[in-house]
Amino acid sequence: MKLRTDDIAAPAGNSNHLTVSSAESGWNERARRRGAELARMRLVATGLLVLMLAVFVATSILAARWPALAYLRAFAEAGMVGACADWFAVVALFRHPFGVPIPHTAIIPRNKARIGDSLGSFICNNFLAPEEVTARIQSLDLASRVAGWLSDPANAAFIAKRSAGLLPPMLEALSEEHVRAFMRGILARGIESVEASPLAARILSVLVAHGHHQALFDRAIAAGEDFLHNNEEMIRAKVSTRSWKWLPRWVDEKVADKVMTGLLETIHELRDPDHPWRGDFQAAIEDFIRRLAADPDLRARGEAIKAEVLANPVVEDYLDSLWSEIKGRLVADIATDEGVLRQGLERALLALGRRLEEDGRMRAILNRWVRKAVERYVIPNRGEIGAFIAGVVARWDSATLVSKLELQVGKDLQYIRINGTLVGGLVGLVIFALSQALG
Repeated sequence: MKLRTDDIAAPAGNSNHLTVSSAESGWNERARRRGAELARMRLVATGLLVLMLAVFVATSILAARWPALAYLRAFAEAGMVGACADWFAVVALFRHPFGVPIPHTAIIPRNKARIGDSLGSFICNNFLAPEEVTARIQSLDLASRVAGWLSDPANAAFIAKRSAGLLPPMLEALSEEHVRAFMRGILARGIESVEASPLAARILSVLVAHGHHQALFDRAIAAGEDFLHNNEEMIRAKVSTRSWKWLPRWVDEKVADKVMTGLLETIHELRDPDHPWRGDFQAAIEDFIRRLAADPDLRARGEAIKAEVLANPVVEDYLDSLWSEIKGRLVADIATDEGVLRQGLERALLALGRRLEEDGRMRAILNRWVRKAVERYVIPNRGEIGAFIAGVVARWDSATLVSKLELQVGKDLQYIRINGTLVGGLVGLVIFALSQALG
């Protein structure tokens, strides 16, 4: 069985109007074809009856001149009887012949409820029997069929597009207030469930492990150096105001130069990766990380800060607005053919199809899941399936039931009329011949 994307009805044009699926179109086409075949076979059967009537009339007129025609007349006469009898039998299944309510005619309309019950029971007991269903599912290997279908990029794109198209109406159907409250609550609970200090300790540990603390140290050195250069005059003025009044001005300037030179040289020396202060800085950071992870006071302070942040109206407003932002981005992403969500879903479906094709164990697991699901949910409820079939038949009016059944078996029933005409004619011919031989 090969699945195709055109077997599924899809929106076209206005989303409020659905196109007819190819499966439904195919069924209508088959119904039209069956109707035409039924009409043609009815014409053949009726034409054969008319032919027997014409032969009977002609031979009755000419038998006095050509006695041998009596045999052909016997054949035509018996053929007419057989044709009429079988026509009556066929018509009596579906309706009253000529509209006359003859007893034991219109059998199907009169027994519509019983036919529905019998059809439902027949399907349940024969087609949905546990051993039949299990054997059929095992022979189908649905996982391989799904894998082959999903591995086709066109099919994966089709499913991704249809799935993504369902998201906007689903988002619109959700209550904004309820979703906001839910997201606010779940985010707040998630944040509350994580201790701030241990989390900060882990983050700092990762940063230190990757050397980011040394980069921070370098940025601090650069910032200090820039500060000294940008505020050199102010520093010199501060040094001068702190010296003794009786010192000459040139001495103050000399001292200020020494201070600035010493500060700049110290900062320059800190750029050396092996400078002792860098080791002291790292040791201090590592000690702080250990304290964050284990010190009860720091952990308590971290929880207090976290509670203050969560209680801040700005944070609450942000959590409230988070759903609107997420929803807007999702809708905007889905609206484009190159949306991240649609492409991600398409890639995931393709990957799933290819993984299923390559992994026999995975296919076996999926087939086992399908079999167990059918055994657990379908087979135990097959009585409901039968009741559903019986209910559908019961809801059909008699004309609908007759039309559907006649389309399915009417053509074959016309062969009964044809065979009845020919066999009846032959039997009549044999009887007539025997009567002539014995007379």
